[in-house]
Amino acid sequence: MMAGVCSRALRTLLTAALMGVALIPGTAPATYANGSESDLYWMRTEGKFAPPTAFIPSSAVTYDMSLVPAGAHITVTELSDATVTTVELSVSGLRPHRIYGTHVHTKPCGYRPDNSGPHYQHREDVHQPSTDPAFANHKNEVWLDFTTDAKGQGGSASRHEWRFRTGEAQSIVIHERGTATGPGKAGTAGARLACFTVPFGGSNSEGV
Repeated sequence: MMAGVCSRALRTLLTAALMGVALIPGTAPATYANGSESDLYWMRTEGKFAPPTAFIPSSAVTYDMSLVPAGAHITVTELSDATVTTVELSVSGLRPHRIYGTHVHTKPCGYRPDNSGPHYQHREDVHQPSTDPAFANHKNEVWLDFTTDAKGQGGSASRHEWRFRTGEAQSIVIHERGTATGPGKAGTAGARLACFTVPFGGSNSEGV
């Protein structure tokens, strides 16, 4: 592995430690579709949901334990190079046979559901929260809606031909229903059920 990738991986681990995020040991892919190894950012992180009042704080917070029970598990992976970003999500321990809307948000999780801010947008709508389909769509935002199986497991993936701006994408939020696409409702998915703080794009690494 090249020195640039090693130093980036070290920064990722340090960022995770500061954020209380558990990064899973592993080896980043040696090559990716575009750019050099110095352009590569790879991250995999997991967490177990706990209420915001938990004695031991968690990077994964549930605000509705009837739909996202305490102890439910989440794993998020990001792989990006100079021009492409892929985000993958997997969950377990949720309610079976249910659709959950899921998006990348701009701020870390907090005590209140709205602490995580609006959706991350590649082209930012000046009106927030954005419900204009020209901005609130699956190409301009990262939507990771999923449907759980009989065991409460689910997953999804999203690929974009752009990279996160450094420090501007900081969490995954799980909503109560699938994401709407119509005018005036685009991007909405009901109440924020849970949130997972994630170091997307190398929050403390060089800009992109």
